[in-house]
Amino acid sequence: MPDLRPETRLMHTGDRESPHGAVVPPLYQNSLFTFEDWDAIDAAFDDRTNAYLYSRLGNPTVRLAETKIAGLAGGERARLYASGMAAISAAALHGLSAGDHVVAVRNVYGPASTFFDGYLREKMGVTTTFVAGDDVGQFEHAMTERTALIVLESPSSAVFGLQDLAAVAALAKARGVRTMIDNTWATPLFQKPLAMGVDLEVHSCSKYLGGHSDLVGGVVIGSADDLTSISVRETELLGATMAPFEAWLLTRSLRTLPVRMRQHESSGLQVARFLEGHPRVRIVRHPGLDSHPQRALAERQMTGTTGLMGFALDTDDLAAIKRFVDGLRVFRIGVSWGGHESLVYAPVISMLKELSPERFAALGIVPGDVRISVGLEHPDDLVEDLDQALALARM
Repeated sequence: MPDLRPETRLMHTGDRESPHGAVVPPLYQNSLFTFEDWDAIDAAFDDRTNAYLYSRLGNPTVRLAETKIAGLAGGERARLYASGMAAISAAALHGLSAGDHVVAVRNVYGPASTFFDGYLREKMGVTTTFVAGDDVGQFEHAMTERTALIVLESPSSAVFGLQDLAAVAALAKARGVRTMIDNTWATPLFQKPLAMGVDLEVHSCSKYLGGHSDLVGGVVIGSADDLTSISVRETELLGATMAPFEAWLLTRSLRTLPVRMRQHESSGLQVARFLEGHPRVRIVRHPGLDSHPQRALAERQMTGTTGLMGFALDTDDLAAIKRFVDGLRVFRIGVSWGGHESLVYAPVISMLKELSPERFAALGIVPGDVRISVGLEHPDDLVEDLDQALALARM
């Protein structure tokens, strides 16, 4: 359905192939597939990425969700995984060999940062250089003869900084270096990195793509050649594939993605503007605000914004920050985001346990930084909740 708009494509792509005209495609909750004869299963082994042999390799329910996501992102194929980190590690390992070098955005997702700078260094001798990412020259300066991969996340975790995706992708291609991006914040609805030249796009499906806080998953999107290679290597051998039931839930969620994202965007901007005008807030980090230092770049490479943002209270006193977080009545305290419910999290809770004060400061955040995910509640209720909790922080 190449000529249909995203709302219609997400609703109907692949669904009409359901048996008996079922409006909801069935859940194929089976581990293996049987064949009529020797020749049939022999042929399936010759085409493992397209045939159905065993659900670790492929499943009709999983394939349907993959097809919808690939179409939305403008990719030729997609592969679903059991978590966002499984998708990140599969995409990264696809382009790396022992002793290679990686250039990554400094504020990439925390476990991904540990994967590159800890796990891959210890296991494969892969080294990583982190850059702020707001200037393409930083990537060029950090590259070495062994650089094999550039890792992007735009907007990035905690500080919501952007990278010029087209410029970085062009630089990488000129040097024969592969690129991958975590595009979870914007979703493929509001940002299409593959069209800007990025090689692989990854998402945590647990966030906006799932949208209901009831599944954990990840996805890698890219060219047919890349995804075929990933499927027969990292996917088949490491085995962290998504189960059919989670894929069935994900397909359900994709049908409402455009409607949900419009509400997340609208409510998120209302909340961000309220916070920006509040005397107890130092700064609000949201690419949809005119005050964002990269607002022009956001308008150039994104078609919308979402409900995840950061802001800094006017204090770094942990007691005051705790009063604010504990005083919220509608926002719930949690580590994830992108679901129907509004969430609050203070990065200082975990970062002071995991990072040195110097590394914490190097990320560009302070103890008073707070992250909120604006859900689908009425935005006026969210504003009122934040207002009364901010008053508590003054006590």
